[in-house]
Amino acid sequence: MLDNIALIGFMGSGKSTVGRQLAQLLGWHFTDTDSLVERVAGCSIPTLFMRDGEMAFRDRETEILLGVTAGERQVIATGGGAILREENVAALRGAGLVVYLTAHPDVLAERVSRRPGQRPLLTSGEEPALTQILRMLAERGPLYQKACHILVDTSDRSPRALAEEIVRRFQKQKGIS
Repeated sequence: MLDNIALIGFMGSGKSTVGRQLAQLLGWHFTDTDSLVERVAGCSIPTLFMRDGEMAFRDRETEILLGVTAGERQVIATGGGAILREENVAALRGAGLVVYLTAHPDVLAERVSRRPGQRPLLTSGEEPALTQILRMLAERGPLYQKACHILVDTSDRSPRALAEEIVRRFQKQKGIS
């Protein structure tokens, strides 16, 4: 297992925010796979979804993940659906510690509402965001659970406190005190 920490979880769970704090604490590189997909695609994720569809996005996401997970000493923030493909999960688990960031559904709904139009899977339906989140969590929750080594609830703690907890748990996993 390489020395990396991969953050998985639903959109709005804090992967990018906590990931930046975590990388800073560890002195590691921070990699946001959604940002890399946008750079490679030359457009935003919502535009990519509209232009090419979800499958094209997932293909690019897998390509990026397989490349990124070959590195070391990095914190990897994944897209919320990265766990939908078994090859992504295998790559993440082989790259290091996989941390499932979770939060209460109402907290997730409030967080994703801060960036309207940036969440293509939540803007496409007639249902309220919370209803869509609950439906998607019912599908994805077991996949996140299966993919992770540890789970951390981000509902009511600061990104810094969460990053510090993850560092402690990472060091414990590695036998470092």
